[in-house]
Amino acid sequence: MDHSQLPSEEIRGMLRESLRGFLEGNWKADVAAEQSSSPEAISAIWTKLVGQGVASLGCDFSEGGLREILVVMAELGRAACPAPMWSAALANLCLSSSRAEAAIDFLQKLHVGSARAAFSFGARDPDPNAGVVQIADGKASGRLRFVEVAGSCTHLLAVVEGTGFAIIELGAAGVSLEPTRAMGASGLYEVRLDAAPATVIEVTRTLCDDLLLEGKLALIARAYGAARRAFELAVDYAKERQQFGQAIGKFQAIQHKLANGLIALEGVRLTLDHAAHLHDRGDRNWRYFSDAAVAFASDALRRVSLETQHTFGAIGYAEEHEAPRHFKRVHLDTIALGGAADARRRIASFLLDNGGSGLPQYDLGSAGNELREQAQRWLEENWSGERKAAFDAKPFSKREFDAEFAWDIGKTGWIGLGWPKQFGGQARSPQEQLGFMETMERGEAPRIGASIQANALIMFGTPDQQREYLPEILRGEAMHGMGYSEPQAGSDLAALRTSAVRDGDGWIINGQKIWTTTWWGKYMFLAARTDPKAKPPHAGISMFIVPMETPGITIQPAATMYDGSFANIFYDNVRIPSENLVGEVNGGWKVLTGALAFERGLVGGGIVLKVAHAFEQLRRRIMAREGDVPPLSDDPITRDKIATLACEIEVGRQLMMHCAELAAEGITPPEYGAISKVFSGELMERFGEAALGILGMRAALSEQMPGSIDNGRFEQNLRHSLMWVISIGTNEIQRSLIAQRGLGLPR
Repeated sequence: MDHSQLPSEEIRGMLRESLRGFLEGNWKADVAAEQSSSPEAISAIWTKLVGQGVASLGCDFSEGGLREILVVMAELGRAACPAPMWSAALANLCLSSSRAEAAIDFLQKLHVGSARAAFSFGARDPDPNAGVVQIADGKASGRLRFVEVAGSCTHLLAVVEGTGFAIIELGAAGVSLEPTRAMGASGLYEVRLDAAPATVIEVTRTLCDDLLLEGKLALIARAYGAARRAFELAVDYAKERQQFGQAIGKFQAIQHKLANGLIALEGVRLTLDHAAHLHDRGDRNWRYFSDAAVAFASDALRRVSLETQHTFGAIGYAEEHEAPRHFKRVHLDTIALGGAADARRRIASFLLDNGGSGLPQYDLGSAGNELREQAQRWLEENWSGERKAAFDAKPFSKREFDAEFAWDIGKTGWIGLGWPKQFGGQARSPQEQLGFMETMERGEAPRIGASIQANALIMFGTPDQQREYLPEILRGEAMHGMGYSEPQAGSDLAALRTSAVRDGDGWIINGQKIWTTTWWGKYMFLAARTDPKAKPPHAGISMFIVPMETPGITIQPAATMYDGSFANIFYDNVRIPSENLVGEVNGGWKVLTGALAFERGLVGGGIVLKVAHAFEQLRRRIMAREGDVPPLSDDPITRDKIATLACEIEVGRQLMMHCAELAAEGITPPEYGAISKVFSGELMERFGEAALGILGMRAALSEQMPGSIDNGRFEQNLRHSLMWVISIGTNEIQRSLIAQRGLGLPR
């Protein structure tokens, strides 16, 4: 179908708000637990929901497809309402294409509310305890477990052996229902069938398989809604609950616990919506992305649910509180239909079996996809063969930068991809920039540009500064280092002591900067204190451009643990002209944070692209057979680890894409860049640890050592990953930012 005919985000937002208001008025939180155990109350709320128009979602995607179904399921989870939406949606998805008279008749009754459906996958459920239904002479026999709200429904729709669905009236002879408690809650039933009348509707095996995956996504959406509601309650509680004379939300332990929860919830939200979006568009990779969403969410939501309970403390396990019902819902929905384990098995099969497939590329839109292909062609012509082989043969310490490569790519104008055109840039979208970054990472090209410094000059530089410095950055002729950290000022940059004192028509700089990576650059973008008495301290900082050949600069390089280098740099009476001040005097904090605002969102994206590329090298490595030894990809533990990494990479990629979308709309909330940076940086660490664990001691051999794997790629990757967690604001600082800016917790 024409993708433009699919419902818009605005329509989904209206559906979400409308349904939330409806449930707040008709399924109140203070009686939800009692109503959930009443078949009559569940039937009554479903009748009202039919009036809201949700019963037909999934029949016509232009009216509402899987994305809209997930919105409804999330809101039902949030309200702890067990109305039979899940089974209604599955009935629509599996029967709407059938021309069988029984299917058409059943759906008509479902849509007007005269029929209420319960659903079971029977023998197709990955859980072997779910039961089975057999059909003989139009009669159904068997036992089905874990059937939702069957006591509130008129019909059962069950997958039968073969490729069909049986429609069974629950009030017919030969049908008996046994309520069962699970996770201490009512709502599930065991359905026993003894030659019960049944109508069988034949469908394809592919439809059955797809329906199982659609059903998993819908359950995960409901679990997400429940987890999100409990989490929001816990955040509010942390703002109010007093301990030791202050709100518990001021304690770093609580802030970081809740920041972790928000990171996980955002990962679940984005991967779920992305999978459903691809499903409704008919994208061929929707099944892979759906499995990745299910695999990540199944574990992440339970973890968030546990941490939410920890935040509440004792009040959270009182049954009269909302939290217990959400805890139960999260666990029931995330272990159903095989849970994370089944999803990871499917991911591993996609990646490793029958030659395997790499991580699917993202659709970056026509312009982004075109630039990605254009950049790939450029690399094949300019960064391949003997030239790249000679570069790769160098030790890592010599591969951080390549001046000739920078000059060559400077001729393309791509260093200024995102710059405004009036400064010589190409004004490309964030999606196009990501496409370029992805291609450079896959091609293992050296790093280029000075994007943070260029952003600062574009935003705050004088016309003379822009004319002098931007062209040489664009041509690849100048790299700018960042002179921020000091012995007593790392993440707490406002504590810096390096001074800049006005002296006639210039400034005199004295102080020490440490851990400076691009110490070999032509210029240093340096933060210095120009008002030692300023309150607050960050109000007395100014930014300067310091040519690194200026007298009085002493550089003491040192090796990093990842075989790179940084330097301690001493500035002793270093004189620079007044025109090297960027922005206003004492306005350096604004320059620094403003330039970082957009870049912060791309930092996490850059990290996850590195992980994705390294993952592909690992995937190929474990699939390779050496002699008569079976490949590592045959090992079930290895397969599970690979699948876990793959679904986490999808979370990182979705966070990256969301940051790009926000930037394209002119929105750059700092907490969102922090979410992306924290998740992707720590994913890089987890990847490095997993790679060594899978490959063993040979993978620990460093570059240029005989017998090393991929020239020590994996062990060096692990050592390098620490930098991404610590630099640009440690992840602990980022978590505090997320808690305070993203969740509104007190400072």
